[in-house]
Amino acid sequence: MATIVYIDGFNFYYGAVKDTQYKWIDFEALCQRLLPKDQITKIRYFTARVSSRPDDPQQANRQDTFLRALAVSPLVEIHEGHFVTRRTRMALADPPERGPQTVEVWKTEEKGSDVNIATYLLLDAFRHSCDTAVVISNDSDLAEPIRIARFEAGIKVGVINPHLPQFRSRRLQGTFFKQLRHNVLAHVQLPPTIRTAQGVIQKPSAW
Repeated sequence: MATIVYIDGFNFYYGAVKDTQYKWIDFEALCQRLLPKDQITKIRYFTARVSSRPDDPQQANRQDTFLRALAVSPLVEIHEGHFVTRRTRMALADPPERGPQTVEVWKTEEKGSDVNIATYLLLDAFRHSCDTAVVISNDSDLAEPIRIARFEAGIKVGVINPHLPQFRSRRLQGTFFKQLRHNVLAHVQLPPTIRTAQGVIQKPSAW
């Protein structure tokens, strides 16, 4: 059966690899390990470009290097959303008895990834581009497109939770469910050095 995998990049990052040494993920190897009986025809990876910060000036470079490494796989297609940064006023968590109760902050939000996942999931489902779709995310906003793909387009939809089991969103009701076991991450890392026709891609030293 033809299977397309949809990876929510930031949801995966914060749920599975943040603060670990396993950020250099080989998603093709991971998907094949998680779905050994499936014929994976495409892996759609959804993310947004980050900007470097004064406390982490190499952040954008590390992400760019990682995206170039992912793109080496012919199965991987990268879909980019964007970030929106705006000034907003928010309430203090522990306000003083006297004085301001709110503070003005810069708020940065990722835009587009959940919409892009839903769009491509439904597009592939109604075009019959796959028999099975597998969504790697714990974002409850994807509950409705998963339901529509299952019951209106008539395909199987698997859900893989990259977060710890106790944080699983029960709203995501697929045809089947798998829990990502974090001990598998050490076995699905990209090579530290990847040679391509365009040059050499080196794993960031900070990772």
